[in-house]
Amino acid sequence: MSDHTISRNMLGMLKVFNFVLYGALAIYSTFFALYLKDMGISNVQIGLLVAGGPLIGLVANPFWAYWADRLRNNKRILIICLIGNFICMQFVFMTGSYTLIYTLMLFYFFFQSPLFTQSNSLILNVIEGTSRKFGEFRAWGSLGWAVIAVVAGPIIGWLGISKLWIVFDIMLLFAIFFTFLMPSGNERPLKEKFSNKGYLQVFRNKYFLLFVCLGVLISIPNSINMTFLGIYIKDLGGTDTIVGWSAFATAILEVPVFLLLDKYLKKNSRTMLGWLVIISAIFSVRWLLMSVASSAIQVIFIQLLHSITFGGYYYIGTQLTSHLVPAEYRSSGQAVYGLTWGGVSGIVAGVLGGWMFETLGASVLYRICFAFTLCGVLGFFLLRQFFLRAGSSVGANRQESM
Repeated sequence: MSDHTISRNMLGMLKVFNFVLYGALAIYSTFFALYLKDMGISNVQIGLLVAGGPLIGLVANPFWAYWADRLRNNKRILIICLIGNFICMQFVFMTGSYTLIYTLMLFYFFFQSPLFTQSNSLILNVIEGTSRKFGEFRAWGSLGWAVIAVVAGPIIGWLGISKLWIVFDIMLLFAIFFTFLMPSGNERPLKEKFSNKGYLQVFRNKYFLLFVCLGVLISIPNSINMTFLGIYIKDLGGTDTIVGWSAFATAILEVPVFLLLDKYLKKNSRTMLGWLVIISAIFSVRWLLMSVASSAIQVIFIQLLHSITFGGYYYIGTQLTSHLVPAEYRSSGQAVYGLTWGGVSGIVAGVLGGWMFETLGASVLYRICFAFTLCGVLGFFLLRQFFLRAGSSVGANRQESM
């Protein structure tokens, strides 16, 4: 697909779609734990509930990715999943029973887990073969996350956290509407057709699987932070508005990070792994700082590091996955990579993180996160050494100077 075949409306709609999609997800991610806390649900129970999402995601993410690759239509999968999200959450907001909420959230997670990876695949498929860059469009997702979170904070504070459903439903309906206006994301003909035998090759690439497994060491602390950050801020005397501003700080500076990486990152495996070593080290510093924070305002300033850490890791990981996995199985590759952030790591973060937060306290919890991340730093350093010894690109797309 060349530049002239992509209309301005299509490119503009892709940006708007990412803005509203991530805005809707920001409301859930930022405020839902506070909604549960307001209902009298304990930190351990919240952790167990959140852990159910990654558990379901282990099956749901590959399931939806398989059908996206087989049907060659990311848009259709996104529409089904967003509508499923909306329906499930209506029942969640109508009940006060923890058991029923937990059951309903498992259905919600079945539809929610593929949204990030399918939207990424949609972007990559639409822009492939053009001069357009991934970060140019993904940056609008970060902008939506930041703006909607900070605007929603005072609104939710005014309405009351029990009325969270109003703000969430409005944003999710916007996301569903704009998804219908998107291209399918798979119009370009491929050299190789989809086959079940070829699909299995995604899971036999040892370098890709090593990258995914090491990512779990980085993503577990990040998942713990995302789950309990709002509660931590409230414990330090913060308000719903402060929680919204923390989400703003978390996402807004991802925009220049994505754009700078678009322009300057040399997209070869060795360079990208080198940057993952550096980013993982900054992650460890971030958790160490969180362990000594004494006020909600300090937490907000520490959250500014999120743009470099999560933003940089997310961008580079997405590009490295695209580099290592054949284009005809891109959705599946991105789904496996997505499990790094929402699969096993999310289960550990929910169950173990909730218990540690409740019994050990936030300070000890973040020190453990610091140590965990250092193990990831060492692992990525060693993986990069393997690539250096190989002496050439390893993976499906052997283009060292993309």
